[in-house]
Amino acid sequence: MIRRIAQLATLPCLIAAVASPLCVAQYSPSTPPPPASSSSPAAPQGASAAPATSVVSGKPVTTKTLTLESGKVWNDTGISVEPGQRIVIQAEGKLRYNDAKADNGPEGLTRNFKDLIRILPFNDAGRGAVIGRIGDVDVAQPFLVGAQKEMVAPVAGQLAVGINQSTNDTGDGSYSVKIEVFAPDKPFSGEVAKPVSSLPGIDNALFSKIPRRISDKDGNPGDMVNFLILGNEAEMKKAFTSAGWVHVDADVKSTILAGAIASFSKESYLTMPMSILYLFGRPQDYGWAHAEPITVVASRNHLRIWKAPFTVNGQMLWVGAATHDIGFEKDQRNNSITHKIDPDIDQERDYVQKTLSSTGLVSEVTHFTPDNPLREAKTATGGSFHSNGQVLVMKLANADKSTSTASAQQ
Repeated sequence: MIRRIAQLATLPCLIAAVASPLCVAQYSPSTPPPPASSSSPAAPQGASAAPATSVVSGKPVTTKTLTLESGKVWNDTGISVEPGQRIVIQAEGKLRYNDAKADNGPEGLTRNFKDLIRILPFNDAGRGAVIGRIGDVDVAQPFLVGAQKEMVAPVAGQLAVGINQSTNDTGDGSYSVKIEVFAPDKPFSGEVAKPVSSLPGIDNALFSKIPRRISDKDGNPGDMVNFLILGNEAEMKKAFTSAGWVHVDADVKSTILAGAIASFSKESYLTMPMSILYLFGRPQDYGWAHAEPITVVASRNHLRIWKAPFTVNGQMLWVGAATHDIGFEKDQRNNSITHKIDPDIDQERDYVQKTLSSTGLVSEVTHFTPDNPLREAKTATGGSFHSNGQVLVMKLANADKSTSTASAQQ
């Protein structure tokens, strides 16, 4: 693995941020709580929020009421939703955490200084908020429910609701949650990541123009190119952010502490700088990361992505390399410390597929095995990895439309 650990030096700063009075002075108690997830006004902290009246009409195809107890994070509703179905979730009740000064309702507690080091399922909302999820816990992005949430299911999957808290949070109280699922108002026009055997233009002629591996500034080969995305820049960014990936700055001189104090979210930890690597003779255009905040330096799902200097049937092409850092190892070039990647890099490729497909923004998915596939290699730092040689290819929902628009403008 080629990446260096210059960001290790930032760990003392992060720890100091928790203890230093100077850092605490930068925190503004007036920071507002997360916005309510519906148009209804948020209940005051400590009050039991009364759910607002739903504007969804018609008879629900599924209705269920369940209780969320304070000691459990996620609860499987037993409801399987389909793309396009309308979901209405209403919650009421209150919790009282043992270390809190007041009760909280379904909107959760106002975020505070301690949230810098607290790991929550959905760090953009306060502790104790009611949250939801469609799909597998390992890849599906949670969303805020609060006192009420109305939404259209973007993908098929099992619906879960829960409480935005860590597994070791203790307290008393519960929420009563009512769930209604309605038939779609009209035929669903979203995308469902349809598996296809092939995509036009994805062939060995294309792969003859794509290096099999990225490299460091000295040209030492590193990670394997293991996924491609068809779609314009805005669509690519929307897919990653919707899936919970966070944009990472490639500038190793970026200030981490300022972001941590300002946002009180795991984004501050995820955006710890990613080392610069090269493809097509230039540094990555984007870096994206998925991780828990405290362990991000040692363990992080992350990837680098480059815009190809050519298109595929008029469609913009993004070429990426994704790996999973699982710890540290000795750099065999100079005996320094570097990241150790999970040698089974296909798992990270599959993780990228699952997270992006869960957004409803991917239309088609395929895998392509180029001639002379890369199945085993060593990184520039001496670590090894293996693969079945397949490259993931994902076509984003509006890729064809953006191509038509670009052609019309030329």
